[in-house]
Amino acid sequence: MPRYRISEVAGLLGVSDDTVRRWVDSGTLPVERDASNRKVIDGVALAAFTREIAHTVPDPSGVQRSARNRLVGLVTSVLADKVMAQVEVQCGPHRVVSLMSTEAVRELGLEPGVLAVAVIKSTNVVVETPGRPGGA
Repeated sequence: MPRYRISEVAGLLGVSDDTVRRWVDSGTLPVERDASNRKVIDGVALAAFTREIAHTVPDPSGVQRSARNRLVGLVTSVLADKVMAQVEVQCGPHRVVSLMSTEAVRELGLEPGVLAVAVIKSTNVVVETPGRPGGA
């Protein structure tokens, strides 16, 4: 079962180490001690916590959809020509890049600083894990 140090949890969730420590101190996020007596968070508990806090960031659109992969964030860049545009949205620690028509960018009012929701629906999603020692 994977266990994560406080700094790793902070990096995964895009928050500071201090924020994770506050969650631990308040009992919101359960903590254990590893063999070196460092505080660690169980992977299963972290997954449950992550699902729980994901619902605290409201979707500003209020629209219901079948797509379940919805990332709320801020537009950080718009590169547009006469026909097409590249829009970057920073969703927590995740950068999402979308190619769309320049007309759509204008209609949606997309520009740096605008709140947006990246909706991802795909039949082909690749899931990767970090390499494990021993070739697992």
